[in-house]
Amino acid sequence: MNPNFTSVPFKTESGISQIDGIAKFSSAGIVLEFESKLLGLIKGGVKEMRVAMDEIMDVKFKKGLFKSGAKIQIRLKNFTRLSELPSQDGKLTLKIKREDFALAKEAVEQFEKDFGDHNASLPPAHTSVSSLFDNSGELKEDDLDTQELDQ
Repeated sequence: MNPNFTSVPFKTESGISQIDGIAKFSSAGIVLEFESKLLGLIKGGVKEMRVAMDEIMDVKFKKGLFKSGAKIQIRLKNFTRLSELPSQDGKLTLKIKREDFALAKEAVEQFEKDFGDHNASLPPAHTSVSSLFDNSGELKEDDLDTQELDQ
């Protein structure tokens, strides 16, 4: 795996807390370092959350209007895991400052490429045993080369 990552500063909200942080995108997943401030005044301490590539459903970059209002939306496969993060409406939305637009766009594009490569390297979906046999009940030899039987 490539140990390189791209850091993107972000802001978001969670209830009455404002959150400032940095999202680190890599080929292994996303690391979020953030600090929440209750009512913008009382700091809650810095937290770090690691989200592995296998836990991510998708990541999208939303451009906004003239580079203003850009955001990165992250959806996870597990709602319980999502509840540990500052999320709303089933997704984590990271608001990006105008000056970080290009950096955020590049980070998401590279992450999407890595995400696609990761999903392509996953083993094939489970194949039913019955599909390995022809109608006569004989085992198909050509399928044995490409499929594995569960024991």
